[in-house]
Amino acid sequence: MTPDNDEGSWPLLLGSAILCGIATLAGIITQRFPDTEDLALGIYLIAYMTGGWDAALDTLEKLRKLRLDIHFLMIAVAVGAAFIGAWWEGAALLFLFSLSGALEAMAMARTEREIRSLFHDAPKKALTIFNDGSTKEVPVSSLRIGEKIRILPGDQFPTDSRVITGESSADESSLTGESLPVEKRPGDPVFSGTLNTWGRLDAEVEKVAGDSAHARIIRLITDAQQSKAPSQRFTDRFGTAYTIGILLLSLGMFLIWHFGMHLPAFISADGEKSAFYRAMTLLVVCSPCALVISIPSAILAGIASGARRGILFRGGIAVENLAQINRMAMDKTGTLTRGELELITIETNLPDTDLHLLDLAASLSLNSTHPLSRAISIEHSRRSGTRLEVTGFQSLSGKGLHGTIKGQKVTLGRRSLIFETNTNNAWLEVLAQPEAGLSEVIIHCGDLTGRLLLRDTPRSEAAQLIRQLNQQAVTTTMLTGDRAESAQRIADEVGLTDFQHGLHPEDKVAAIQSWQNHGEKVAMAGDGINDAPSLAAADVSIGMGLRGSDAVLEQADIVLTHDNLGSLLEAFTLSRRCRRVIKQNLTISLGVLVLLGIAAMGSWIPLTLGVLGHEGSTIIVVLNSMRILFASNAVVN
Repeated sequence: MTPDNDEGSWPLLLGSAILCGIATLAGIITQRFPDTEDLALGIYLIAYMTGGWDAALDTLEKLRKLRLDIHFLMIAVAVGAAFIGAWWEGAALLFLFSLSGALEAMAMARTEREIRSLFHDAPKKALTIFNDGSTKEVPVSSLRIGEKIRILPGDQFPTDSRVITGESSADESSLTGESLPVEKRPGDPVFSGTLNTWGRLDAEVEKVAGDSAHARIIRLITDAQQSKAPSQRFTDRFGTAYTIGILLLSLGMFLIWHFGMHLPAFISADGEKSAFYRAMTLLVVCSPCALVISIPSAILAGIASGARRGILFRGGIAVENLAQINRMAMDKTGTLTRGELELITIETNLPDTDLHLLDLAASLSLNSTHPLSRAISIEHSRRSGTRLEVTGFQSLSGKGLHGTIKGQKVTLGRRSLIFETNTNNAWLEVLAQPEAGLSEVIIHCGDLTGRLLLRDTPRSEAAQLIRQLNQQAVTTTMLTGDRAESAQRIADEVGLTDFQHGLHPEDKVAAIQSWQNHGEKVAMAGDGINDAPSLAAADVSIGMGLRGSDAVLEQADIVLTHDNLGSLLEAFTLSRRCRRVIKQNLTISLGVLVLLGIAAMGSWIPLTLGVLGHEGSTIIVVLNSMRILFASNAVVN
């Protein structure tokens, strides 16, 4: 059975099914009274029209293309039942068939609605800034890279841009799943569809509307819905051939029953059901409605459930393949770690000057967009430090920052820069080099010299992810281009026992291919452009966050929009749940089909019971798949 793709169609289908059911019941009651044959026939015709119009239209459309499907089988059985006077059985068939179709369309509409409700509508208008400072409202589609735009408090960011002036915070929950507002200052990126909360910002457009983060999400979901899983493509092909096969089987059994067993051809007599009646029963019970819908209903429910949790599967192939993974390869920076530096230590040559030194460093850093400067500014804000006025600011490319604060020269940057301006700094001369994995920033102001140590820290959820993947028999390996000491430190902190270090992109590809050659199914998670080759080599590629590189997002089979490793575990759980539900659906649909088929060939069930068993299995399969969608979390029993 093929669900109608129009979300608004299911109320009409459900209404028609209900009218068909009422007419069928009315026809049965009317038949019990004498001399009501004509009236009952008229009522059954109403039931046929209300219950069969959708299947009849689909059948005519397929016949124009010289194709047959399940709708044709149902119409053929209903017409055959009427031909031999079994009007109420034919009407009951159309009622249950139309009811199951309406429920299926309603469930698929719910899936579509769940997906669309995940994100705000894309912004339609933007305020562009002219050279004279004036603004004009223009369509977002007309924005070009490099244009200046203004975003007022409460407005959505029209496209991916970078802040030029102003300060505010952005609600990025629709994109990343993070409920806390994210501070935005000059140099910070802002993303289409997210919300500017309180301040006025001027920004420079970095991506046109069609390439924005919001547009990527819509594109990923659209591609996912149109892509079929391997098992779904198999059942599509199987369903087409099967329809023709069951027609031939029913015709063959009709000939056997009539000519071989000498049963009446069309009119039942002396308590013996006719050969035609039995052939119609066989045709009904062997129609693969439940079988055909068993896979796409589960896959679509899984895609919608994942999207609601920030997991974008690029089609049914990704859902099915992830369930088979037994090796998880992960990049270090930005995947196992946050990908952002964090200030962990402040050292100074004078006692009780830590906070003052941080004030100096942060005040200079506010004028820079360097990752080190951003990390210093974030820690300064967290400690509620004091911002000091900077004059004569200079950014010394590749070396550091320089400025004047309260009449004193302040220098922030590499050791070599400090020694250029302060050649006899005894404290700095004896200061040991930082450990592996730590970044060093030196600051000097008058008699005060200090060091800030920063590092990329593991994600808080990384250790739990690795433990739970191990419990699911998935081996996790870290692949990194970093030094052995740095790789070992991160591995120890997250509980990894298997890692490879000092790898170039081609080395990561070779590692993945080696596992595959030994029969392992490999997934690779990464976020940088250097991860693109290894993502392409893996059986399943996973992109960490929509802020990742374009190459990764184009390559990834699965994108975790919430940029959280907990979503990766949910993706594993969800894909395996989908696989189990598909197996359950196939067991139910094939089991019922075989049992009813044997019973029909043995003439042990009437047409009525065949109709109930056939349509009942279809409804059970649809409802079983929808458990994935309606569950409050990804773990569905």
